[in-house]
Amino acid sequence: MATKPFASSADLTEKRQELEILGDGVYALTAEGDPNVGAIEGEDFLVCFEALATPVAAREWLARLREHTDKPVRYLVLSHYHAVRVLGASAFDAEVIIAHDNTRALIAERGKEDWESEYGRMPRLFKEPASIPGLTWPTLTFSDRVTIDLGGERGEVHLRYLGRGHTEGDIVAWLPKQRVLFAGDLVEAQAALYTGDAFHREWATSTLDNVAALGAEALVGGRGAVARGRAAVDAAIEQTRHFLEVMLREVGAVHERGGTLREAFRAAHAALVDRYGGWPIFEHCMPFDVARLWDELSGVERPVIWTAQRDREVWDQLQD
Repeated sequence: MATKPFASSADLTEKRQELEILGDGVYALTAEGDPNVGAIEGEDFLVCFEALATPVAAREWLARLREHTDKPVRYLVLSHYHAVRVLGASAFDAEVIIAHDNTRALIAERGKEDWESEYGRMPRLFKEPASIPGLTWPTLTFSDRVTIDLGGERGEVHLRYLGRGHTEGDIVAWLPKQRVLFAGDLVEAQAALYTGDAFHREWATSTLDNVAALGAEALVGGRGAVARGRAAVDAAIEQTRHFLEVMLREVGAVHERGGTLREAFRAAHAALVDRYGGWPIFEHCMPFDVARLWDELSGVERPVIWTAQRDREVWDQLQD
């Protein structure tokens, strides 16, 4: 039997990017399941959401954005600490880089290991990795919320912490006037979930409840298409919840009866593959998802740090 390629290491095909305009001065760049990014115009500045994996990749996004606005980037918002979201930050020349308090702590604790891990898992996303100057450090952090006044009649951006989920430091950017939500990896629309650093039970319940309570009419998830309209937004949130609930049910059942991690992986994979197996990064995510949930059910409160070596060990352990 052929060996399954490690994570996304064999995914070398460039994805078609699409710049979508969600309202006056509200932009999202999606790319067939690659990480999404966004931008919001203020009166004389920009708020950018997410930074991509390298400065070279970020500059390509900024070149697309500059076809619509030449305003300088005042704020760069990082939804969480993962390398593919943050290491391109230097390209933005932002006055302020904003993240949650927990995200800054995670960068200090495990940012270097995560960088090496994600580069090994998703090499295609790291365009010209030598362009990365080092770890990205936020210059402003918060615990609950920050409000950015966009000026004029443009309204506000509310940066909110809605609870632990994809990581312990995820934040969203909510535009109440436009009813647009940049949800980061707390919600995926037609893309599989990565939960290797997650808090599954809290994410599937109170955190997603808080996301839904905002009442967004357009939602940009971490990956996948933009959800437009309340029905599509609700569907994206519930798809995310369903993925988590199935994992909790299947892995939990094996754990409770004293089974093995490998058995839990097979059970969760079998339960999810028909619905989600054709979606981006499903096969990549599942071993790491199940390993983290198994730890969580075993009483390991905070995720074990992923290193390039541990990635390979878990991958090899769970493959048939």
